[in-house]
Amino acid sequence: HPAWTSAPSIAHRALARLAGARRLDVVLTQNFDGLHEAAGLPDSRVVEMHGTLRTTSCMACGERVRTADVVATLAANPDPTCAACGGILKPDIVYFGEVLPADAINRAVRAAESCDVFVAIGTTLSVYPVASLAGLAVESGADLIIINAEPTDYDRYAREVIREPIDVAVPALVDRYLG
Repeated sequence: HPAWTSAPSIAHRALARLAGARRLDVVLTQNFDGLHEAAGLPDSRVVEMHGTLRTTSCMACGERVRTADVVATLAANPDPTCAACGGILKPDIVYFGEVLPADAINRAVRAAESCDVFVAIGTTLSVYPVASLAGLAVESGADLIIINAEPTDYDRYAREVIREPIDVAVPALVDRYLG
């Protein structure tokens, strides 16, 4: 599956460079692929709003294991269970209809309320509650920058709207901020 073989893009690496220069506090991502961390962003600076494919948890006892370890056993054991209690294992991603993790929402709200600049990258800002974070940031005094191929409902609130490909726009924006 592509999620297991994907590598961080130039945009992921540019954001990691910005974090390394202490100019980026946190990345709020709706992706669960772990590419921000693979690019070098510390886990503490990434809020995975829809969870992560990197880990799997027992639905009964909460035991957490690496998903890669579970996948490695599938040929011999197509219905893996929790080693601690025998419970059902589920990847730590949010499925359609499930509630977003409270910790992720709380961290995201705090970040939106306290940031100076909120950059929305590759999103139409139409899926709530995550979409509302851009508005919360603006209401809290942040500048909004949107990098997206298509218009969003928040374009009118943005200080800047960039309609270039992400792998072009993000590195250019990072270069501009780092001077």
